[in-house]
Amino acid sequence: MKRVFKRILLTMLVGLLLGVGLFAIINYQVVKFSNPYLMSAHDAPKAEAALVLGALVYESGRVSPILADRLDVGIELYKNDKVDKLLLSGDHGQKSYDEVNAMKSYALSQEVLIEDIFMDHAGFNTYESAYRARDVFEAKKIIIVTQEYHLARAVYIARKLGIDAYGVASDKHLYPKIAIYKFRESLARCKDYILVNFIKPKPTYLGEVIDLNGDGRKSHD
Repeated sequence: MKRVFKRILLTMLVGLLLGVGLFAIINYQVVKFSNPYLMSAHDAPKAEAALVLGALVYESGRVSPILADRLDVGIELYKNDKVDKLLLSGDHGQKSYDEVNAMKSYALSQEVLIEDIFMDHAGFNTYESAYRARDVFEAKKIIIVTQEYHLARAVYIARKLGIDAYGVASDKHLYPKIAIYKFRESLARCKDYILVNFIKPKPTYLGEVIDLNGDGRKSHD
């Protein structure tokens, strides 16, 4: 009985060690792969669009500080002629919750031309935002804007999907829950590593092509 118990315990321990090791390797690989493409706004190359990834919007319609920082950096890239368009990708899966129109309103308040704002209403997560940027908006070269803790994964996904993607961090403030965000991100890297390399699912929605070289208002409905 003791021998069986020891075998079970040993098997569990080996499994735990293998799991932790795989977790660490995947996180290392994602960050190492993406690092050469992460840069400052000043050093970022010219690209078609800044892909600004969505985040929390309050019930009032006001964007959260994390999302405001992302938008500010995207708008900075736009005003400095690093990108010609803004691709605002977020969750608008319900009428009661709308990230992308809040993002559009913020961009318009900062004097971004309405025709240069493209809206992805079905960017429900980082993988789907990148997939739709490629297949719906036919993006070839983009600058992804999000906080540093999230950026490596976003660039990794986009490049694995065949987009010439670069990343600019939007850490303009200290974020109270950053330790939680970083822990969740380490798990999300493993999830999306499997998705983009092995499972390769289609996003929840695709739809007709919307040319980034055209008028962004086509994507506003």
